[in-house]
Amino acid sequence: MTQTEVPLADNGLYAPLGGGETYFNYHWLRDACPSTIDPQTRERVFDVTALTAAPTARKARVADGILEIDWANEDHVTRLPLDRLEAFAANGQKPDPADLPRTLWYAGHHGNFRRIPQTEVEGNDTGRARLARALIEEGVALVTGMEDSDESLTRLVNCLGPVTPTAEGHYFEVRLEIEPTNLAFTAGPLEMHTDLPGEEMAPGVQFLHCRANTVEGGRSLFLDGAAVAEALRAEDPGAFDLLVTHSIPFFYRHDGWDYRARQKVIELDARGNVSGVTISQHLQEDMDLPQEVLDSYYPAFCKFIRMMQDDRFVCRFRLNAGECIVFDNHRIVHGREGFSAESGARHLRGCYTDRGATWSTYRTLANKGAA
Repeated sequence: MTQTEVPLADNGLYAPLGGGETYFNYHWLRDACPSTIDPQTRERVFDVTALTAAPTARKARVADGILEIDWANEDHVTRLPLDRLEAFAANGQKPDPADLPRTLWYAGHHGNFRRIPQTEVEGNDTGRARLARALIEEGVALVTGMEDSDESLTRLVNCLGPVTPTAEGHYFEVRLEIEPTNLAFTAGPLEMHTDLPGEEMAPGVQFLHCRANTVEGGRSLFLDGAAVAEALRAEDPGAFDLLVTHSIPFFYRHDGWDYRARQKVIELDARGNVSGVTISQHLQEDMDLPQEVLDSYYPAFCKFIRMMQDDRFVCRFRLNAGECIVFDNHRIVHGREGFSAESGARHLRGCYTDRGATWSTYRTLANKGAA
């Protein structure tokens, strides 16, 4: 067995990886030791703060693709596969099966929405993985062949995660109401929006199961908010920066509830990519930014909304009975054209699940080889 000594430094060491010697901090290496994770609970059972002194290597070597570290201040040896360090060094973080590149889409994409039969989603892991992957990559998918029952939506949602309750309860019915608590429960048009921005953490993934749609009009309107935001960044970087920087207030109130929260209209992830948008003029509170800031913020805000009405972004289509559109409520912006209330029936049953639960489902399925 060939052994190679590893160069040590004051606070870390230099592991021999494919790209050359790569520095790793001693605290990080001690925390990364496989023995720190309980194999049964899969939780961390090691407390690095309990060490009497900062972790320091007495010596370190590589043998058969394993980095072995003898620690100076404790009777312990850490053994880390080099391929694990390679994977971490490549991305600066632990590999994540759900860290998939987003595919931005534009008007006319409705025909390319991934369509997955309900029986396939419920029947096998591959179908569940296809649905979860579509939501990660494009933020939207259509589940077809839905049975006309309340239970069918529950079964579908549970394929990704548990139902997330809101002020309206676990489910909501989008149909005409005599005394509506939401503009969606009228026959009028519904402007482009994301749902429930007045909640501190707006629901992550939305389901709209079409049970009936025989009315004249009422086409569904969908767009990729990330695509619009990236277009704004390219066309007007100053406007983009204002919507990324400042939070504005939203609400959701009725007789029995009064939700209030502040949200950024455009959110970025750690890499600077657009990770979400929040927009809802019918649930937007009076803006309370300083008036001098509003001199520039309002024009940027209005420009972004007008872009969401642009034909280059909006998909217009009829949602048919037996279809369920599933979409990322933090990325996909949706609305509806008005319809004739007397011309037929229109009924959508909706609910939400957590975006983190959906991503978790995909990771679990990917680790099983189903994705």
